[in-house]
Amino acid sequence: MDQHDERRRTLLQWLAGTAVASAVGPAAARVAGGAQGRDVARIGDAAMALEFDGQLQCRVLDKRAGAATAVTAFAPSERLRLSNGRWVERFALGAQAADRLEGPHGPGIRHRFTGTAPEGIEKTVAVTFYERHPGFAVVRVSYRNMGKKPLLVSAWANSAHTLRPAAGRKPAFWTYSGATHPDRRDWVQPAYLGFEQRNFMGMNGSDYGGGTPAVDVWQRSGGLAVGHLDTVPRLVALPVKADEDGVSLAVEYENEATLQPGETLDTLETFLAVHGGDYFAPLDRFRKLMAERGLAAPDCPEDCYEPIWCAWGYERDFTVPLMVGTLKKAKELGLEWAVLDDGWQNNEGDWKLDKKKFPNGEADMRGLVGAIKDAGLKARLWITPLAVDPGSDLLHDHTDMLLLDAAGAPQLISWWNSFYLCPAYEPTIEMTRAWIRKIFGEWGYQGIKIDGQHLNGVAPCHNPAHKHARPEESFEKLQDFWKMVYDTAREVNPDAVVELCPCGTSYAFHNFPYMNQAPASDPLSSWQVRHKGKTLKALMGPSAPYAGDHVELSDGGQDFASTVGIGAVLSTKFTWPVDPKPKDSFLLTPEREVKWRKWIGTYREKMLPKGVYRGELYDIGFDKPEGHAIEKEGRMYFAFYAPRWDGPVELRGLGPGRWRLRDYIEGRELGEVEGAKASLPLRFEHALLIEAVRA
Repeated sequence: MDQHDERRRTLLQWLAGTAVASAVGPAAARVAGGAQGRDVARIGDAAMALEFDGQLQCRVLDKRAGAATAVTAFAPSERLRLSNGRWVERFALGAQAADRLEGPHGPGIRHRFTGTAPEGIEKTVAVTFYERHPGFAVVRVSYRNMGKKPLLVSAWANSAHTLRPAAGRKPAFWTYSGATHPDRRDWVQPAYLGFEQRNFMGMNGSDYGGGTPAVDVWQRSGGLAVGHLDTVPRLVALPVKADEDGVSLAVEYENEATLQPGETLDTLETFLAVHGGDYFAPLDRFRKLMAERGLAAPDCPEDCYEPIWCAWGYERDFTVPLMVGTLKKAKELGLEWAVLDDGWQNNEGDWKLDKKKFPNGEADMRGLVGAIKDAGLKARLWITPLAVDPGSDLLHDHTDMLLLDAAGAPQLISWWNSFYLCPAYEPTIEMTRAWIRKIFGEWGYQGIKIDGQHLNGVAPCHNPAHKHARPEESFEKLQDFWKMVYDTAREVNPDAVVELCPCGTSYAFHNFPYMNQAPASDPLSSWQVRHKGKTLKALMGPSAPYAGDHVELSDGGQDFASTVGIGAVLSTKFTWPVDPKPKDSFLLTPEREVKWRKWIGTYREKMLPKGVYRGELYDIGFDKPEGHAIEKEGRMYFAFYAPRWDGPVELRGLGPGRWRLRDYIEGRELGEVEGAKASLPLRFEHALLIEAVRA
């Protein structure tokens, strides 16, 4: 018997004794895609299967439709890179085991495969499937140096797969990526041939970093998602690349390390998910698993859902009389919050009041807060922590607080021409804690707007004064800094609204537990308002108080439909009764006031953010027109978007029976449909918002 036959016989014996796995030999390996000539071990659940061959290469099968369909080819999905740049990819399978386990995710089955590479490296792949999370595999890999010499390694990759084009269809893919980019690109994009993004979770610019450690690629028939499941942010990359074979994705981590003989390198716990529809379902599942690990978004007070007026329409040239003069109109229109934005401070770092605007100092600030409350509004203050300006007293007196790079240079924050303070340094933490107490306790604010792309992630800190165990502590402990801010605000005011706005870039998922409102964050288009809303409803929960940001940032400066229709909190920055900026004016003219009054009234009447966003019902990439759905109090609300539309539209998610349809913006009756297969012809431009009520 040759070596191959012996290995095959042993493999089949292992599999025969394991009820949770099955073997597919050469004669029986004709599942979709074929595995002829391979010894294959298959594991999985009702939604997904993974097949490993004798070299521990893996392919993914989608089982959601019943029959198992291979959506990737066999590939070295888990691999190790040596310091010379070469990837070690093939590991001869030597052992397999499986056991049941119970943990924070409920009951599950963990499978372990062990193989050895010619380089003397032993790999163990552990894959866990949980009963309540079908189609979602948790992966952890370890590599052990079995040789007699030290082994220099530089990186590892998990769940590296290429989603192949579906049979019989023209290749067409979309992708979601949670990385930050200084150009503030769309989070959701078509993945055309040649598309490539590294999606590094660290700094992708001097002040752009952090993100959500997940990526997704999908086509009409379904998709794949990968990411890491650590409760601490890690400096991983999640590359996505489209070529002739399909779209590839992976979780990669670069880290120079030396493994002594017998030593083991463990990867992070990562995930691989199969899904239908677009990226909403796997991100929603990711959120639920992370919540089970203790990283959950907080409960939100009613105040988080109230519509907002912000004084940023006046920009930094605001005056207290201009702001106070607008409060009455804001309240009259039905708005509930008044936000004092950037420009109240003397500089970033000292955070003293601008004497020209507040000549009597803090008495004037308390007076402004009192005027806001007297107008029947709630007061919120803009802040941007962790920034310190050259020339500030703080920088002069406390250079020890600076975050420094490996060369000892400070890290630049471009927008404010400032430097970073280190969030993992105790004096920075204590200074900020005292500042938050002043804002809520002494000045009387009821909310804060924490603003700045630099607050999403920070670079590793090499300042010797901080005595970090590792430079990465600054990056990993940023979430602890936000926890301190959130907890301090809520200690003073249990209903405090803590808004975190990373200025156009993708949110850092690990910060979500320490904020209770997330805005569209300087959207560049109405498309961004909508797809950011879908993303944040997945990552924070289907009833999360996501705010559409100032409507003036939408297409045409007045696209309320893109905020109201998706269940976002309404926000505006109009000026009234005058605007000192005739060139870039946001003046609420009489014509605009009619529209503002109508949409704010509709928002307050429907309060759709409190409903359940049904992101699984429509594929934002492939469904035309673009569709969104919200379920609230027994009714369904639909929002459809297209430059122009004249044709049939499906109304998904309706229960059985007859439903009466109404355009709730224009007050037009649209007829009735049968819930089981609801479809009707519609004609509209830009947007149509529909309320469905049981007939």
